[in-house]
Formats: sequence, structure tokens, C-alpha cells
Amino acid sequence: MTVNNDQPYIDKVLNGDINTFSFLVEKYKDMVFTLALKMTKNREEAEEVLQDSFMKAFKSLKSFKGDAKFSTWLYKITYHNCIDRVKKNARRYTTDSIDKVLENRIKDTEDTMQMMERKERAELMNVCLLELPKDERSILWLFYYEELSLNEMIEVTSLSQANLKVKLYRARKKLLSIVQEKMEPEIIHHYGRK
Repeated sequence: MTVNNDQPYIDKVLNGDINTFSFLVEKYKDMVFTLALKMTKNREEAEEVLQDSFMKAFKSLKSFKGDAKFSTWLYKITYHNCIDRVKKNARRYTTDSIDKVLENRIKDTEDTMQMMERKERAELMNVCLLELPKDERSILWLFYYEELSLNEMIEVTSLSQANLKVKLYRARKKLLSIVQEKMEPEIIHHYGRK
């Protein structure tokens, strides 16, 4: 069983202290919003998913068994909320959420040249990631950007371990192919043919 540091707060909410739920909202709102923004590609939609996810979590808190971390359980709710919303709203949105996340990871102490190179790589990775189907992009996002373990990803996506590993492998392979396809012309341009 996973150690759940949030259990005391959950117990308080279940015992009638509903104001304690605001602590959990405050603690996890950025995580939920980031996932929602990444999946919906629209700030307003992400804010609605944020609200819906916490409402669903609050209403079904009695069903939280503590087998996984509260954050994983909340991720699962958010993930499925996003999928439902994306299916419902089939139109495309534009947002540079992946760029922003990648740019935020650039350290202030790096020199200007390194920052420019990282920004170019982030932009290229964003372009490449956006060429993947939603489900593959989401799986890579959860694994690499949110750094969820396979067990947490299984909990969030409801996929079997074998299916998740296959999807992760295929998504990596497709992403590598896309990156190579996009990078080859640039490498030839900068360095010439081998």
C-alpha cells in the first residue's frame, strides 16, 4: 500500500470538515491545471476541467481507498475528464503550453547560447509532440514531464501494464522518427552531408 501523506486531510473532510478540502485543492491545483492545459490546449477549458475534477474528487472522496497516492487518484479523474472534454469538443485549440513548461525548466544560470539552443530544442520537441496522436502524446507527457511511475500511469490511464509499456514504446519510437525527420534537414543545412 502506498503511503498517503494526504490521508489526515481526507479523513477530516470525510468526518464533516469540508473546509479542509481547500488545502487539497491548493496543493494540487497547479498539477491538475497543467495536465488539463496540456491535454485540452485551451486555458478556459483547462480551468473548467480543474473545477470539474475537484468537484468530482470531492463528491467521490468516499470511494478513495488509499491504494494509491491521492495525487494519482486525482490525476486519473483529471485525465478522464480531459479525454471526455476533448471528445466532446472536437475543435482544435492553439496554445503553447508545452513550450512554456519546457522554457520554465531552463535554468537562469545557463549562458545565452545554451538557453537559445534549449529553446530551439524545446520548440522542435513541441512541434514533434504535437504530431503524435493525443493518447501517445499524453502517455509521453505523463512519463517524461510529470515523471509518473509506470504504476501511477496504470492508475491514471486504466491501461494494463503490458498495454501501457507497448503504447509507451510505440510512442517513443514514433517521436524518435518524427524528430529525426525534422532534424535531418537542419543538420544537413548546418553541417553539410556526411
